[in-house]
Amino acid sequence: MTVALFSGSRRRTAVALGAVSAGLLVLSACDKPTPVATLTVGTESVHSEAACYNDGDAIKESQVQECLNKKAEKTITVAPDDRIRFGVDPEVADNGWTIFLGGEQAEAEPYKKTYRTISAGAFFSAQPGETVDQTQVTIVENTGKKLTGIWHFQLKKES
Repeated sequence: MTVALFSGSRRRTAVALGAVSAGLLVLSACDKPTPVATLTVGTESVHSEAACYNDGDAIKESQVQECLNKKAEKTITVAPDDRIRFGVDPEVADNGWTIFLGGEQAEAEPYKKTYRTISAGAFFSAQPGETVDQTQVTIVENTGKKLTGIWHFQLKKES
């Protein structure tokens, strides 16, 4: 009976190749993560994966309103004079994105850069004489015609 014996270096190479193959197999079974949106105020940041995302394709019309009405899971506290920095992944910026307040579109045209800054006071101005202590801000990836991703954040006014 003949037994093929590997030398030490060949054995280590075979084990390494086996480990790499197993790792790739495990990774291929994972779901692809959605793009991330980030809000930053001062030194505090919150990140969120999309509440609704269809791998870059349009979200079904029947699901859009339900997605827009979802409650935010991420909250950040802001003072009215703070600056809020919004950031999105480059692939979101390539398509364009807009900000929605309370489920309603707050901007006419999609923004095409990965980063922008807006004064927090803009999100807390309701009707004259009214005060708002918190508001939901939604980042919506869109191409102008179709919605492809939705991220929610809760802004809480600093007391």
